[in-house]
Amino acid sequence: MDDETFSSIVENYTDYAYNIAYRMLNNPADADDVVQDAFLSAYRARDRFRGDAQVTTWLYRIVVNAALQKIRKDKKPKAMTQSGVEDMDVVDWSPGPESQTLNSELRGKLETAIGDLSEDLRTAVILRDVQQLSTEEAADVVGVSVPAFKARLHRGRVALREALNSYVVTSKR
Repeated sequence: MDDETFSSIVENYTDYAYNIAYRMLNNPADADDVVQDAFLSAYRARDRFRGDAQVTTWLYRIVVNAALQKIRKDKKPKAMTQSGVEDMDVVDWSPGPESQTLNSELRGKLETAIGDLSEDLRTAVILRDVQQLSTEEAADVVGVSVPAFKARLHRGRVALREALNSYVVTSKR
């Protein structure tokens, strides 16, 4: 891959790479650092890119790995901010005028629950349900088989459902 092609990749995919890093780290400065590190790693490895996978899959894997390294280095879990799940289609479980308040509370509970997931489950949920990558793309990014990724995603969704169940049942009353 030549420098011009790599520059085009950086130009076209910086925002998406930042979005993934931000959602995983919940910190704009850390996300900027991770994206910069990821593009530096990608640049150094550009000659090893054989085209077996899509460029985006290759790049996102590098971003996810850089974010996971940052999380491990900091060794403290970070919860997502409200802006981290605004794009998600959160089901409105409550009827009536108080639904906006309940949705805000639910969003907070969801952010906390996602932040409490283990790294592998959180990554699966974010890539598939928040970033809306296909299962195959997300499995490629994480570097696992599709069945292994599906298992992680299922465990993550079950954990979220369990974490939110008591809140949803209580708020429906």
